[in-house]
Amino acid sequence: MKKKKRIIYFTLALLLIAYIFCLPRQLFDVSYSTVVTDRNGELLGARIGGDEQWRFPPCDTVPEKFKICLVQFEDRYFFYHWGINPLAIGRALMQNIKERRVVSGGSTITMQLIRLSRNKNRTVGEKFLEAILATRAEFRYSKKKILALYASHAPFGGNVVGLDAAAWRYFGHSAAHLSWAEAATLAVLPNAPAMLHLSKNRSLLLEKRNRLLKRLQEKGIIDEMTYELALSEDLPGEPLALPQIAPHLVTYFYKNFAGEHCVSTIDKSIQVRVEDALNRRHSEFLASDIRNLAAIVIDVKTNQVIAYCGNVQFASQSSGNQVDIIQAERSTGSILKPFLYCASLQEGEILPKTLLPDIPVHINGFSPQNFNLQFEGAVSASEAVSRSLNVPLVLLLRRYSVPKFYQFLKQNHIADLPHPSSYYGLSLILGGAEAKLGDVSNAYSNMARTLLGLENGYYTLLLHEAMQKETNSFQANAVWQVFNAITEVNRPEQIDWKTIPSMQKIAWKTGTSYGFRDAWAVGITPKYVVGVWVGNASGEGKPNLTGARTAGPVMFDIFDLLPSSKWFNVPGDDWVEAEVCRQSGHLKGRFCEEVDSLLICPNGLRSDPCPYHIHVNLTADGRFRVYENCAEKEATIQQNWFVLPPAWAWFYKQHHPEYKSLPVFKPGCGGDPSHVMQFIYPQSNAHIRLPKQLDGSIGNVTLELAHNDRNATVFWHIDNEYIASTTDFHKLSVKLSAGIHHITVVDDEGNTLSCQIEVDSPD
Repeated sequence: MKKKKRIIYFTLALLLIAYIFCLPRQLFDVSYSTVVTDRNGELLGARIGGDEQWRFPPCDTVPEKFKICLVQFEDRYFFYHWGINPLAIGRALMQNIKERRVVSGGSTITMQLIRLSRNKNRTVGEKFLEAILATRAEFRYSKKKILALYASHAPFGGNVVGLDAAAWRYFGHSAAHLSWAEAATLAVLPNAPAMLHLSKNRSLLLEKRNRLLKRLQEKGIIDEMTYELALSEDLPGEPLALPQIAPHLVTYFYKNFAGEHCVSTIDKSIQVRVEDALNRRHSEFLASDIRNLAAIVIDVKTNQVIAYCGNVQFASQSSGNQVDIIQAERSTGSILKPFLYCASLQEGEILPKTLLPDIPVHINGFSPQNFNLQFEGAVSASEAVSRSLNVPLVLLLRRYSVPKFYQFLKQNHIADLPHPSSYYGLSLILGGAEAKLGDVSNAYSNMARTLLGLENGYYTLLLHEAMQKETNSFQANAVWQVFNAITEVNRPEQIDWKTIPSMQKIAWKTGTSYGFRDAWAVGITPKYVVGVWVGNASGEGKPNLTGARTAGPVMFDIFDLLPSSKWFNVPGDDWVEAEVCRQSGHLKGRFCEEVDSLLICPNGLRSDPCPYHIHVNLTADGRFRVYENCAEKEATIQQNWFVLPPAWAWFYKQHHPEYKSLPVFKPGCGGDPSHVMQFIYPQSNAHIRLPKQLDGSIGNVTLELAHNDRNATVFWHIDNEYIASTTDFHKLSVKLSAGIHHITVVDDEGNTLSCQIEVDSPD
């Protein structure tokens, strides 16, 4: 007897254990659609699941209207039973016997949930298993959870599964906004989705819906007017397409978070307006065969992306419209220049008004040109950045060093730069490297965050994702000076925005890559950073494709859609006061007379004092310079003089008529030839490769010299052999053989200057 009891107890224990563990830990092992919403839960778009079903990720709650309709139609005692309803099973059994066929299953919503999860053939044995598993499910899940699981996995006809997908596919809005008629339609559809379909048996579907609405009216759940209005609503037609807002972002989430419900940082209202602005400009640019645009808007304070337009015309299958430019590597053009300016200020290489050379340069075959193909001799660093002059910034990079700037760009995640710094060389500042619109915009956002006293980090696209923090290598005072410089960039509308109080202050920079392939514009305010790229995803260049003409206007269109803001406050710490030469922008030198007292970055005190003011002795009439030991008893005067190197001065005085060249030395009094003349090309120790002409012959080398005296005559000698003389414009075109050559020039005052060059044959 005891043995039988033990067997019974053991059997019962086994059955209990089997019952406890009979329900799988995860009811559904299915593929879900990738669903992307904006920060407020508004649907932006979705991608179909791996099994080609529109099945949104499971929801946590069921809208009240659908819950009422479902319970009233499928299982009126749902909230009172534990998974099975004996009365319903008995009633179904009697109906089936009476009709001599299966007309009712007596299944509860919980049993239907189990059947959906198992997806087995409907047999008596399977029905029994469903009943057991349904009771187990009632112990594990709350009634609310069971309804949510059922609503998320119920079939709604065709390849539409789940309430959320059905609401969007059939009615074009979320399940939370279902009307009573819509909720009733969706409540009856899962009952027989293969038979009841929007494209067939519509009359039977309508009859079932109306019968359910009548029941709701009879039970007092809806009033007579609501009932009548619900009856007047038509059934939906063909399934609707899902929204296609921020489609490139939806694709990005699909690739990285497939099958998940992603709540993005996007603000749908701003996103839609930005997309409309881009589409308008797209129509305009098509006339010039410019086919692609991209834009990103970052909220500076949160470092969250509130608008993400990877390209235009996503649905188009041509012209590279499906390429997400925000994540694509593109040639940077001049968009990196403010970062070099910032790094140089922080390390004390320059001050904001430090003069930089703007003259023809030839560095190992690299000859940068300004966009306007002109030279100004010398410009201040801030002006060089605001006007995006190439030559001064190339020479600044040479001074700062390419490897240091290379590390600065990588440290701040501005560009990936997969090759070593030597691969890019000085072209790094002119578009020799590639970067992503998202990365560049993020770096400008970090500069703005530095001014606001916020941590640096990488922008976020998921609403509740923490920002990836980064080392702050930007100094607030340097950023302030950078932004002050690039607020001076001429705006596309060609008006003086400073005179119009309603126009907000925006720091902005454009960029145009070599061959007019990429046009960039990035704008910064204390609230937003707007980054824009315009071009052809194929890399095809177009003559009108420049940052100022295309990307700049688009950027200002977007700023017009955003709330304006006051400008940044001046950073309060880490300034030092210094006396700065008004003419050269350097720290005050020994002979500087006109100085300004300015606040500069601390390391600015390490920069060079003014090298361009010298103390000179002049004859009493000021016509000639003399050395003291040469003046004898002749009366002289002493004067401090602003003197630029001859090559600088030759171009500088063409744009600055107030610049006065040094008087020449009094005849017989000698002088320093480096203050009188300077080689523009070639420079000493230059390595020159001779060009080949179209006819195959070897080309000439053009020698060029700058002289302080416009009326001077210069005599040219090559390898101690006299070649020719020049006046006014000192240019000479000569044939040179391969090898080392010595070039010597002598002016009519006897000043001599020499340089050595090496010439390579084209072969």
